[in-house]
Amino acid sequence: MKIKFLTTPYLIKNKTFKGIFRIMKICFILLFVFSFQLMALNTEAQEAVIELRTNSITVGQLIEEIEKQTDYLVVYSNREIDTDQIVNLRKKSDNVSAYLDEAFAGTDIGYDFENNYIVLMKKANRNASTIAEMIRSAQQQGKTITGKVTDTSGFPLPGVTIIIKGTTRGTVTDADGNYSLSNVPDDATLVFSFVGMESQEVQVGNRTKIDVVMQEETVSLEEVVAIGYGVQQKKLLTGATIQVRGEDLQSRNTLDVLQALQGQTPGVQIFSTSGQPGESLKVTVRGLGTIGNAGPLYIVDGIQTGDISYLNNADIESVDILKDAASAAIYGSQAANGVVLITTKSGKRGAAHMTFDAYYGVQNVARKIDMLNAREYAVIMNEAAINNGKAPYFAIGEITQMGEGTNWIDEMLYDNAITQNYSLGVSGGSEKTIYSMSLGYTGQEGIVGGPDYSNYNRYSFRINSEHNLYNNIVKVGENLTFSYIKRNGISVGNQYNNTLRGAFNTSPFLPMYDDDGNFLNNSRDAGVIYQGKEWVPWYDGESNPYASMVYNNQNRNNNQKLFGNVYVQVNPIKGLTYKSILGVDFYTGEGRAFLPSYTLSMYAQRLNDEASQSLSKGLALTWDNVATYEFSVDHHDISVMGGMSAYRNKGSSMYTRNAKLVIADLRHAYIDNTLNTDFSLLDISGAPFDESKLLSYFGRVSYNYLEKYLFNATFRADGSSRFAKGNRWGYFPSVSAGWVMSSESFMSKTQNWLDFLKLRVSWGQVGNQNIGAWQYLAPIQTANVNYYFGSADFDASGNTPGAYPSRLANEDLKWETSEQFNIGFDARFLAGRLGFNFDWYKKTTKDWLIEAPILATAGADAPYINGGNVKNTGVELNVDWNDQTGNFKYFVNANVSFNSNKVTEVPTSDGIVHGLTNMLYANSPEFYHRARTGYPIGYFYGWQTDGVFQNESEILNYKNNGKVVQPNAKPGDLKYIDQNQDGVINEADKTMIGDPNPDVIFGFSAGFTFKNFDFSLAANGVAGNQICQSYRDHSNAYANYTDEILGRWHGEGTSNTIPRVTETNINYLPSDIFIKSGDFLRINNITVGYDFSRMINKSFLNQFRIYASVQNAFTFTKYNGMDPEIGYGVENGSSGIDLGYYPRPRIMLIGVNVKF
Repeated sequence: MKIKFLTTPYLIKNKTFKGIFRIMKICFILLFVFSFQLMALNTEAQEAVIELRTNSITVGQLIEEIEKQTDYLVVYSNREIDTDQIVNLRKKSDNVSAYLDEAFAGTDIGYDFENNYIVLMKKANRNASTIAEMIRSAQQQGKTITGKVTDTSGFPLPGVTIIIKGTTRGTVTDADGNYSLSNVPDDATLVFSFVGMESQEVQVGNRTKIDVVMQEETVSLEEVVAIGYGVQQKKLLTGATIQVRGEDLQSRNTLDVLQALQGQTPGVQIFSTSGQPGESLKVTVRGLGTIGNAGPLYIVDGIQTGDISYLNNADIESVDILKDAASAAIYGSQAANGVVLITTKSGKRGAAHMTFDAYYGVQNVARKIDMLNAREYAVIMNEAAINNGKAPYFAIGEITQMGEGTNWIDEMLYDNAITQNYSLGVSGGSEKTIYSMSLGYTGQEGIVGGPDYSNYNRYSFRINSEHNLYNNIVKVGENLTFSYIKRNGISVGNQYNNTLRGAFNTSPFLPMYDDDGNFLNNSRDAGVIYQGKEWVPWYDGESNPYASMVYNNQNRNNNQKLFGNVYVQVNPIKGLTYKSILGVDFYTGEGRAFLPSYTLSMYAQRLNDEASQSLSKGLALTWDNVATYEFSVDHHDISVMGGMSAYRNKGSSMYTRNAKLVIADLRHAYIDNTLNTDFSLLDISGAPFDESKLLSYFGRVSYNYLEKYLFNATFRADGSSRFAKGNRWGYFPSVSAGWVMSSESFMSKTQNWLDFLKLRVSWGQVGNQNIGAWQYLAPIQTANVNYYFGSADFDASGNTPGAYPSRLANEDLKWETSEQFNIGFDARFLAGRLGFNFDWYKKTTKDWLIEAPILATAGADAPYINGGNVKNTGVELNVDWNDQTGNFKYFVNANVSFNSNKVTEVPTSDGIVHGLTNMLYANSPEFYHRARTGYPIGYFYGWQTDGVFQNESEILNYKNNGKVVQPNAKPGDLKYIDQNQDGVINEADKTMIGDPNPDVIFGFSAGFTFKNFDFSLAANGVAGNQICQSYRDHSNAYANYTDEILGRWHGEGTSNTIPRVTETNINYLPSDIFIKSGDFLRINNITVGYDFSRMINKSFLNQFRIYASVQNAFTFTKYNGMDPEIGYGVENGSSGIDLGYYPRPRIMLIGVNVKF
């Protein structure tokens, strides 16, 4: 481990405390900004704007409109104010004071604003005492309502909001649950609301004391869920969808929303592609349907985006996942892999509420890989040499005197990396306006390399508001989020772009530093002094992996994103709604890197200091227009929706790299700081993004009779710029139906235990257009294209620029299509305490978008073609239980999904879409197939083994077809299975040796609350998948091993699983020696908390919860790597490949949730 010794006062220099102080200052500033905003809102309320239907109005009607549209009560004397007097006003919309000035112009009547009262009286009588007396008199005309609010256990609830319905006048309960609200009319309705409780409305009547018992929110069939261009009651859904509430996401305390969804969504597999902060996650909905981009479509507040990392979990109201084609078909050509709908928080009418959420924690690796120490490594090197007919490298006496050597895995890891999050939010509203705003900061340091080389910081600001105009006929609003992300990271790609992989391969003999404190140069005859002697390398081809990380990962990157929409909604007549939305996704990114000159070995060196800069920006615009008409005929409820959508995405990028810096460090890594004029060391590029356009028309008809018989149909037509004119349009229909059996009379006898039972069936088609732009064309290459006529190559006198088509064209290219059939049911039992959801599906994806296999003699790259089908079939189950016994409330939720993935057709001569070579280790053969008829996508391909030969007799007795199958084998070598029994081990004997696609994914959560105490636990896992693990470069005889090699064969009977060691890769050709079980169960989150708000006993404080949480607490698995959750693949169509995977950290944190 890297340990930093403190040589100066800790509180002054430690980065952690500096970070805390910085965050405290940020929070203070944010608090000031929000306070200022609230004061501004109060000032605006005094000049509230009202709207009139006519310019000619009586004074009495004007007073009625003021009281109806604002929070004010108008107080006056009938002897002084003629309410029947008609006044002619110039505007139909103006602020209150302007109307009063105009109405009483030229009269002796004046007015005063006093709190939420407007007092009208003759100017001659206006004074403070008279105004106060009139207000007291008005208050006596209403009455004061008092009472107490408790929960079902009788405990008082502080902070409950009580509002007079139709106004924003109200109060909140004190620490004992008591409240008092004055000037309440007899015909008023009080609305009681509290977070986590069901709102209640109570008629006042002739009562002056009203006590209320609040019921905890439960899963309600009346709740609405997002369905795409609208919402629908959960009980009326006919498709397969799942919703996760924002509070359930926030409670997981994760960096992003996708990680928080793990284990909560049946049928949706979410895997990390790397544990590095800010890295993306791999999301698969109902099995892989393509060997291209298989990620779902993301829609945030109605606008599509390819990136949701900018979102703060505290800003999310809900996430809805559309899994079947009937639900997703409304999004047509982009919905083949499912749709994720995210709704951010909006305000609610009533008093302003403020929230503050924060956590701070430390991260460490959950499980380490043990590499061979120096003595163990020497023994293995000796044994490998002997097995190859060489003399041993080390004498026994030399080995016994060796120390542990360098543990390179420990050197790369960073202890107690910090993670932290702070979020401040304000929401509220009136009858005319609702708003929700937030500011947030999230930071996470990496556990590999630490914050200098792996770090993530996100700053975000969000504002959502909606304004009602013209008596709710028109609504305008916006949902806008701005985020600024700063990050730097190490390489986490394939074997050539994987920083951590070097630590698995470097021998423990190599020291970190030389005697001068510099990273040791392992070049031979370099004159390096180590421990007073000139350093002689054991193997001069290896180099310090930590130094390599330092020299090759000095970078700073930032991204800015402004995302959201502005909209107008018109309700001209009852049931008819028209909504027009303009969506914007503006994104920019810039990066800098410093590449210092260095020499670490004969292969690891850079001759010149280099700096690079990059810049990109883009703008995606969406314009949606949607009309919905809802009406009823007798008991037939019908909703008809139609709309159109236009989408365009364009941008540009540039990159520059140059050498020879004046000041050589990351801080000054700018192109202006470079002096190089040699073009061979200069790299300049810049180009526009390929523009993407989509024009769509869509519609939906929803019908139900008595909320018992349900029917839904959708249709979408998409025209895409990614296809040629004749194939530009795709058409995507769906139909679904539901039957609420529990509403039938013949089910009446089940009412005492069955609350709800609905059967669902659906069919639909959706599409996929995830290919680059202009793939149907043959682009012309002009760069680096020279012809030589009448002269030798590279003779400038004969150099003639030219051009050629770089790719073959295919104008017949069309959409991928996914067709899905789904049957399911939803049920609730025992007064809603028990819920059960079941789905069976069959998803067939055809006409894949793939590159055609062609011969090199074609002279150009392969075109994209349509071909290849895959079938996914599966079952999804979800069970939940919620109950309460006295003060003890608890819940349990479990879900499990089964999926089978099988390719049914591949349009190649051999029926295979081949994988890459040279990926397991240097010069390694192909070890996976992206697709093959009859097999799952991305399956691992190689030889099956049947143990280890124990002696010569076993080798000679292993015969087929009259021949010794492996005549060149030695005792201790792997025994390969002769699949075709022809007596020869060759390519024909390779077969499927593993499947990275899990057969089963599951999740589990449970928790309880007891008075002010709460506890929750969440787990997730998979089963039936395999991982291909290749830490060692087997082309390098001197690469280190993990301690697994200590269980190798080294004599008869010593091992039947791990072969003997050699200096060649004879036993490490692609076979099941690399394949491990990927099954795991992970306890993903354990949280305990306590709410101190009742103890603090302040009326303004609704919640003051302090909690402690552990993430990635325990993982139960047979996998011997650092992390079994491996979504990484070397290309689309591959996954589950561990080449030195950056693991997810274990996080221990404390946090606070405060609500005012």
